[in-house]
Amino acid sequence: MNPRPAGTESGGGGAAVVLRRGGVIAYPTEAVWGLGCDPFNRDAALRILALKRREIDKGLLLVAAGMEQIDDLLAPLGEEPLAILRQSWPGHVTWLIPDPAGRYPAWIRGRHPTVAVRVSDHPVVASICRAFNRPIVSTSANFAGEPEIRSTEDLRRQFGGEIDYVAEGRLGGRGAPSEIRDLLSNIRIR
Repeated sequence: MNPRPAGTESGGGGAAVVLRRGGVIAYPTEAVWGLGCDPFNRDAALRILALKRREIDKGLLLVAAGMEQIDDLLAPLGEEPLAILRQSWPGHVTWLIPDPAGRYPAWIRGRHPTVAVRVSDHPVVASICRAFNRPIVSTSANFAGEPEIRSTEDLRRQFGGEIDYVAEGRLGGRGAPSEIRDLLSNIRIR
């Protein structure tokens, strides 16, 4: 499939259609261009890992429009961790949240007992997640170990026709990808 630009007036609906069909999308985030798919679609997630040349054991980050989209992951948490999440979201912090019941697939968790999740305040990201009605994979659009992509020109040059849908929009102006913290220890990972 050839990349098709999406108008921001679509409210994320065009991207959501592609996600439901098992496609891979590209979209602007707070700092860099991201690649996304349905986190429960194994083939789509493995396709992203192959595009990025990333090992499956590293896992993939998820992004949501609101905490309600990850209720299943939050339900076992106590009030203190939930308060920490409420204070930082929506925002530019990704939290590693325990998934002891294994609700999320191995290609999302990787070798970890946690799921990396961010609730985004970026209008394009939030719009896509709302239209899809659940979180999506959110990984930087670049080959593993290479610089992040910050322009649509570089995105198209690097991935060409490998992406099924490109959502229009601007980056959020952050200088670096989201900070990653472990929810239980509050240790900064990145």
